[in-house]
Amino acid sequence: MRLFAANTEPTMATNTNDVQIVVSPPQFSDWTALLELLHSAYAYMESRIDPPSSLLRMDAEQFQEKAQHEVLILALKDQHLVGCAFASPRVDCVYVGKLAVAAPARGNGIARSIMLAAEAVAREHAKPFLELETRVELFENHKTFAALGFSKVAETAHQGFNRPMSITMRRAVLL
Repeated sequence: MRLFAANTEPTMATNTNDVQIVVSPPQFSDWTALLELLHSAYAYMESRIDPPSSLLRMDAEQFQEKAQHEVLILALKDQHLVGCAFASPRVDCVYVGKLAVAAPARGNGIARSIMLAAEAVAREHAKPFLELETRVELFENHKTFAALGFSKVAETAHQGFNRPMSITMRRAVLL
């Protein structure tokens, strides 16, 4: 398990906001809380996107399995889960998915701190980019990710659809 200080470069400390960013926590077992965080954070998009998020088809056990193959990144405040993401090394990047920050904790740099941890994963695997996808309809996410240094590199359509459904965004990682 590695700890990162929120709002700083990766270290083994916590910040003054008491938010810890934890990478690959070996003792983590509250998969139900993780699922609840994700469902809560993604709820606003249910009426806005079609097809629905793949998140809705996943249960706690599937996230536990996902963490066996991808890097789980957690944000904890006073030992409570307030943010998460999964980082998955790919051929030329680390893909960041299922990024979520609890509504009451937003605006405090937690997503930025999670991305710093994902960047450390990319450096460990010598991958020059972080990559993520966001739905076309979620324009506020596009702005948030752009503020985090991501740029649009592609649009993709889901199987069976003839229009772009997702935007792929990337951010360079200094190796």
